[in-house]
Amino acid sequence: MTYQDHFTLPAELLEQVAEQGLGFLPELIRIVVNTAMQAEREEHLGVEPYERSTRRRGHANGFKPKTVTTRMAPITFDVPQALEKGLRSERALMLALAEMYVQGVSTRKVAAITERLCGSAVSATQFSRAATLLDEVLESWRNRPLGPIVYLYLDARYEKVRMDGQIRDAAVLIASGVNPEGKRLILGVSVSLGEQEIHWREFLQSLVERGLTDVKLIISDAHTGLQAARKAVFSGIPWQRCQFHLQQNASQYVPRQSMKREVAADIRAIFNAPGREQAEAQLRLIVEKYAKRASRLADWMEGNIPEGLTVFAFPTDHRRRIRTVNSLERVSQEIRRRTRVARIFPNEASCLRLVSAVLMEISETWETGRIYLSF
Repeated sequence: MTYQDHFTLPAELLEQVAEQGLGFLPELIRIVVNTAMQAEREEHLGVEPYERSTRRRGHANGFKPKTVTTRMAPITFDVPQALEKGLRSERALMLALAEMYVQGVSTRKVAAITERLCGSAVSATQFSRAATLLDEVLESWRNRPLGPIVYLYLDARYEKVRMDGQIRDAAVLIASGVNPEGKRLILGVSVSLGEQEIHWREFLQSLVERGLTDVKLIISDAHTGLQAARKAVFSGIPWQRCQFHLQQNASQYVPRQSMKREVAADIRAIFNAPGREQAEAQLRLIVEKYAKRASRLADWMEGNIPEGLTVFAFPTDHRRRIRTVNSLERVSQEIRRRTRVARIFPNEASCLRLVSAVLMEISETWETGRIYLSF
């Protein structure tokens, strides 16, 4: 790092260190860290305080006191609010760990991580206060009004949750979409112990009640519970079965390992056809090809592959991004990156808190970023 002359400690501070010795170190640390954070805020915003410029990338929003326990003494820093943007998921992760710590279901390692993140051991009162503030923000985001959505993506993942002394798998249902302006956004999330039809139906119904309208296509996997709920809530709306999952499912019907690469190439040829008619013609040829040497595969392809061809009824330049739920797979990977630190959530609410915080940040990035599709 290049040494900056204007960051040199003033002579009066050096004199106080000389006079007071180690007793002045907490105050010195406070001054140095505050100065560094202010400099970082200026760099983040692209301008100096009160400067008017087209280079400005945001606005300062005052300071927030934060006390950190150190070996010498507690030190209260003035944290610029501009630096805290985008840290909801880290705060939610801290709360998830804190809840484990408070409820006595954690290990010494979890307690150590919690103390390191929070600056000190977390009491039940501190946890309750912090959780309430964050939950209000996340609850408001999860229940915000929706509007027209052209393409609706649905997917689920699982997280470990402790319930009644047992560790169980909780289904995390996620919905995202592309609006008429071509922007992606996360529409909603729900956590429950199971991916049955009732969970999916309640989740989809909640999207409709919040104003979700004008859906032209639903993209998802073929989970039984999701299928039944989709037909009940979005009857008549075209459905595109995820082509990526279709290829994965096909491998279960391939009789020999040596055939998998050939089968995968044949399925890709169907999906990459220039139009529906050509895709269906290619499918007939491939079904006939495998009718004798892999009859179960041929039967499966004939009954399932057509569910992945709905995309051909939509604009050519949209097809690559609406034929799979891969965009939600990447979202799932980001969730996994955060949740694997907590590993086991003490309850569903704790899991929902962290996942919601991660999704809220992702959605804000999408909505303020580039256009995903052009209509």
